[in-house]
Amino acid sequence: MRVAMIGTGYVGLVSGACFSDFGHTVTCVDKDASKIDRLKAGEIPIYEPGLEGLVDSNVKAERLSFTQDLKDAVPEADAVFIAVGTPSRRGDGHADLSYVYAAAEEIAALIDGYTIIVTKSTVPVGTGAEVEAIIQKVRPDLKPGIDFSVASNPEFLREGAAIEDFKRPDRVVAGVEDDRAKEVMRELYRPLYINETPILFTNRVTSELIKYAANAFLATKITFINEMADLCEKTGANVQQVARGIGLDGRIGGKFLHAGPGYGGSCFPKDTLALVRTAEQFQSPVKIVEAVVEVNDTRKKAMADRVTKALGGLSGKTVAVLGLTFKPNTDDMRDSPSLDIIPALVDGGATVRAHDPEGMDEAKKHLPDIMYCDGPYHALEGADCVVIVTEWDVYRALDLDRVKSLVKAPILVDLRNIYDPAVMEREGFMYSSIGRP
Repeated sequence: MRVAMIGTGYVGLVSGACFSDFGHTVTCVDKDASKIDRLKAGEIPIYEPGLEGLVDSNVKAERLSFTQDLKDAVPEADAVFIAVGTPSRRGDGHADLSYVYAAAEEIAALIDGYTIIVTKSTVPVGTGAEVEAIIQKVRPDLKPGIDFSVASNPEFLREGAAIEDFKRPDRVVAGVEDDRAKEVMRELYRPLYINETPILFTNRVTSELIKYAANAFLATKITFINEMADLCEKTGANVQQVARGIGLDGRIGGKFLHAGPGYGGSCFPKDTLALVRTAEQFQSPVKIVEAVVEVNDTRKKAMADRVTKALGGLSGKTVAVLGLTFKPNTDDMRDSPSLDIIPALVDGGATVRAHDPEGMDEAKKHLPDIMYCDGPYHALEGADCVVIVTEWDVYRALDLDRVKSLVKAPILVDLRNIYDPAVMEREGFMYSSIGRP
């Protein structure tokens, strides 16, 4: 099939590359000329393991191409995916749908023959209906279900494992309103049938809500175990054992029960907030999700207090921060805990030396007034305290003797619980972690 992917951000680029690897012919479209030029030159604008090779092989096979002009992609496409950003609007938390609606208007003018328009972006309930209305307004000659269809196909990609998630997903969700759209979506994902991937067909609004509900539930699990970690610190219990004890229950499961500094990234913060706003709009409050948003925001801001306590004050101290991105195997800084922790350290009078394997270029846009180091040991030189914010593999097996030789004092605040407290005590560290005695 011929596919047009509107937007070459994280979701659009990964989805376009994977669809082309399935054998479809994909044209990715973006108005950012510099991004398209970089992609045509073989340069990948985001960090995602395996993506560069996947793009390169499919470009060479002439199944994947890039353009700025929708006219090069939409008229011949069987399916047009809208994969543009839907950031939170400043001030109110509602999803900004201006890019989605602008794309719909431009697509409508170029439809030539039956086309399915698919929202891949995360959008609130009712967005598909609005996209359909926009297309009909621009092209009153087109009839839904006959000349075009609008569908919802939310993504469930984990940054750092996106290609695996696309090719071997737990499920595919497709919200459709007519049989023709259903058959097109089935054909697009036909290569997954061999893996017996469940494909859940629903109506559009159900599909749109599934995405928000899934992210809100996972965010709730993270926030729940973080609050249990706080209770563990008060009682002397071990949060890792608590998590294992409840996670072995098949009704609960062990995933997303890792205590830490709070969730961040491109999805959970904006999607939980957008779900709260949608619920308010429909006068159906989601009190649990509201609490999750509040607790997570408070938690990220409070993490610097742990460093202050470990040091007995920040003024004049040097803090080495290891890890800046919201999770490992990505360069994504969006809503990363480091964006709350580091400014608080600086405001308290500390000098920050930081390292991240992939995120420093992006971090410099948000945190320009700290020192960026070439490697973890460079960051440790002369530090009064070491703080692990992101659990990159490179930080999991530090040479502890070398660490002690570089720092002024062997103080380590581990916000990801990647070291054993007993080992750290034996090695002579003053060690602080999350929810463990």
